[in-house]
Parts: sequence; C-alpha cells; structure tokens
Amino acid sequence: MMKMKTAAMALLVVLALPLIAACSQIGGKEADTTERVLRIAIANYDVSSFRQQFTEIFEFAHPNITLEIESVMDGYMYGVRSPNQKMPDPLELLVERMQGDNPPDVVMFNYDQLPSLIADNLLLQLDPMITKDKFDTSDIVPAVIDGLRKTGDNKLYALAPIFSSSALIYNKAIFDQAGVNYPKDGMTWEEMFDLARRLTKPDGDDPVYGFNFNTSAYMDLYYGMQQYIIPPLQLRMFNDDATKMTVDSDQWDRVWSTMLKLMQDKIVPPIDDGSGKGRLARISGDGRYNPFAYDDFLSGRLAMSIISYGQLDQIINANKNAANYPGFTPISWDVVTMPSHPEQPGVGGSMYMNGVMGINAKAQNVQDAWGFIKFVNGPEWARAKSYNSYQLVSRKSYIKPPGGTDFHIEAFYQLTPAPQPPENQLYRTKPNLYRVQELGRNLFQQVLQGNMEVREALKQWQTQGDSLLQQIKDNPDGPIDIMPIRVR
Repeated sequence: MMKMKTAAMALLVVLALPLIAACSQIGGKEADTTERVLRIAIANYDVSSFRQQFTEIFEFAHPNITLEIESVMDGYMYGVRSPNQKMPDPLELLVERMQGDNPPDVVMFNYDQLPSLIADNLLLQLDPMITKDKFDTSDIVPAVIDGLRKTGDNKLYALAPIFSSSALIYNKAIFDQAGVNYPKDGMTWEEMFDLARRLTKPDGDDPVYGFNFNTSAYMDLYYGMQQYIIPPLQLRMFNDDATKMTVDSDQWDRVWSTMLKLMQDKIVPPIDDGSGKGRLARISGDGRYNPFAYDDFLSGRLAMSIISYGQLDQIINANKNAANYPGFTPISWDVVTMPSHPEQPGVGGSMYMNGVMGINAKAQNVQDAWGFIKFVNGPEWARAKSYNSYQLVSRKSYIKPPGGTDFHIEAFYQLTPAPQPPENQLYRTKPNLYRVQELGRNLFQQVLQGNMEVREALKQWQTQGDSLLQQIKDNPDGPIDIMPIRVR
C-alpha cells in the first residue's frame, strides 16, 4: 500500500512539474518566498480528504505558504452525540467561523450553499481579480461557469475545479437486434420514452426493458422521478416557507401519470421483491451464472439508463475483465445527453460541482487566497487531475475518455443543470420535512399498485401534507403524527 501511495504521488509530481515551474516565477520575476499563512475552512470535507484532493500540489509548489485547514464539522461527523442532540448545520458553522476571530481566507462549501453566502455578502467577487490577472475562464465547462454566474446574478463569487454529472447510456446490441436507431443528443423525455417502448420485451426468460432511471435492479421509480423529472420543471412540493402543499395540480398529475404508464407498459423493470429470484437470480434456469445480477444494464436486460460519470468505471472494468466473469457478455455502449422537457430545452443535466471555493469577505490574506483558487482552477492543475475516473475536471481541454476508451464524453457536460431546488435550505433548517417526502413516496406506491388513482393520491398528499407542515411549524424538532393512508 505504501509503495502504491508513493508511486501515485511521484506521478502527480511529474505531471505537475510544468505547473510548479511556472509558479516559481511571476511576471518573469522570482516568486515571493516570504513565509506566509493561508487559512482555509471547509464545510463538508474532512481535512485529510481535502488536502489529498485539492492542496497537495499547491503545497509542493509553494513551500513558503503554510496552509491551516479546518473542517467546521470536525467533532460532529464522528463524535458521540446524545440521542436528542441535533446534527448542526454545516453552513451555519461555516458562517460563524467566517465572521469570528482570525477568520479563514478561503472557504469551501456545497454549490447549494452558495446563494446564502452571496445574499449575506460573505464572499468577495472574483471578477476583478480574474480581469486583473487575465485568468482564462473560457475553457471552463459552460454548465459549471454559467451555473456559478447565475447564482451570483451574473457575477462570480466562487469557482469549482471538478464536477460529476450524468448522461443517458444505451446498449447498442439491444438497438441493433430491434432494428431501432440509437438515441441522440437533445431528445425530450417523451421521445426517449417512445424509443424505450420500441425496445421493451418484458416476457420470456430473457426480458428486455426499455429504460430505467438507474442501472441498479433495485432502483426506486419515485426516487428517479424526484431526482431527474421534477427539478427541471421546478415543481414544488410546498411553498417558500413550507406552510402549504402545492402538489394537487395538473402538472404533478401529468408527471405521476407518465410514471404510472411506464410501469403499466413494463417499460421500466418491475420492483424487486427481495427474493433473489427471477431476473435477479445469480444462477439462471439453464445453469448460467450472472455475476452482475444486481445490475440490469450489465446483465443485458436494460436498453437505456441514466448513469453518472463515476459509474462508467464499473462498466469499463467489467468489459476489460470479461474473461474472468463466466457467463458475462461485454456490453457495447455509448452515451448521449440526458433528455429534457419541451418547456426547458437543454436543461436537465444532473450536475454536482465539487470543490466550490470562494474568498471570505473578511479574509486577511486575499492575495494568497486568490492565488490558491486560481491555482486549483487553472489548466495545469486540471491536467494533473484529469486522470480521475470518478469525476471530471472543469476545464474542457482536459476532459478525455478514461482508460483508452472511446465514447461521447461530451454528453456529460453539454446540458445546463437544473436549478437548485429552493427547498434545500428548508430541509437543513427543518429536518422533519423529509416526512412530507416519504408520505408522497408511500402514496405513489399505492398508485403503482393500483390501489389509488393519481389525482386521488395527490389530493391526499396535499391534505395530509398540510397537516404535517403545520405540525412541523408548531414543533420543528418534535414527533410527527402521520395519518394513515386512506385506500379505497
């Protein structure tokens, strides 16, 4: 293990040598070697992981700058808490640290926390520094840079060096056998669902399903709908202050009815009963062993699915090592952009920006804070980190298919990600709101099982949800009394 770590670090240093050399000079002059301290506060990482992922090369290139890194969640993530002690909000802890004595210079946070930091004037605008240093942002993936700008009312208050996203993966062999053209970039959801119908053959010993929201055989249809269908439409479960439900509407009805139709037409695989039989059996009726029974796509049962960039590694490795998996047939695959709604064309990418960093408005070392952010978001850092098989660097020039593979990798960053749901902040301040979500899940299952009509379920969700929201308002951290679901 030590040899592997040493080799990995050596490779990192070799890759970073041009960057380190460039950093030794500024404007043709020797860089300032004065001993300095740069303070960094992180909201959602532990220090060891943060240092390994983001700061090792910087520290090697800047031996005169000492990094003091603090995770505001230290002592909470792994500490012992009493049963009644609530987990603190990382954003609240970060804000407290930013405004306290000896404040951090650089802060790292989640993308959905950025609007609150901007609204409270806690971050410095980066545009003047970008202009002064002629820092090139034109190579940064538009979905990343535009997403950050939109959050700041067309101003930049943070940068993100890496991100993860999703695309639509498809099994070429299933399309070829059905004589159906491959999917393409820019499809609507309905176009993709219609394509899936033409590929579905749910009966027999080797069923084929047209689509699912995940390659896993244990995928929850409700979760897929909530993650991919609802956000681009900006459908809300409740109003801005979580006092009134908003689900008894024609648009919610259309979405639920569409999902029900997918299940009724057997376009999506049936829900697993946990028995380990049927399509999930490791050993088929004719004695063939299926090492990937838990994965409908790797098992050749699924024509199309949404997949994250990090999941590709499993498929790539399975194909490379197919000889070691008796009964496994390598999958011929490619990806296209995720579908979008006609109301929101080009919007639908599922993206998670990682390493979102800004400069504290009360920073004492603004120069080195900007130097660090510029370094980590620069082209040479991207080149050194572009070999990560689980996340993508934000600079397009260094996004390449991993491991000698050849596929349409651009599909992972061509769409605009859906806006951040405004209720994210409410979930942090009112953790019991998840009970409203679970009530919807239970009612949705009743619809899928044929026990309720769609609009009937939505009306019940509206009524019982209103009751839950009132209880949460009256007693935010207290017990919640949920009425039983009324089934006809």
